[in-house]
Amino acid sequence: MSDLPDYHFRIRENGAAVFRIDTANRQRRIEMEQIATVHLGKGEIRPQGARALTEEDLAEITRWIEARRTLLARREMDEMHRTVEQLNLTAHWAQTRATPEQLDEVTDALLLAMHDLRSVLVRKKADRTGPPES
Repeated sequence: MSDLPDYHFRIRENGAAVFRIDTANRQRRIEMEQIATVHLGKGEIRPQGARALTEEDLAEITRWIEARRTLLARREMDEMHRTVEQLNLTAHWAQTRATPEQLDEVTDALLLAMHDLRSVLVRKKADRTGPPES
């Protein structure tokens, strides 16, 4: 049991519930006491009830927030790279295997989504490069 961490973070949308783990009790059972909630978007740490968090609690929660944000950013970029691959696979499917009925089912939705994406990407690229020089 000594290999267990001192804290457990139950992931939830945009944050987590934070639990302190206790194995040093008479029944030798794992007890999880909720000590706080975390809201990643706001960077907010809220103690549970009237509890006062220790410096150790706050340090561990802050470490978790930083690690979680890094992980989510890495996953987001991985998802974008997968999207590029999926677009390539979709083009190959449309060219080589799609039936006319299948193409009828998805063509309009794909064209609109790609037009929207292209518009956003072109606008963002123009914003990054600035106005043309005269």
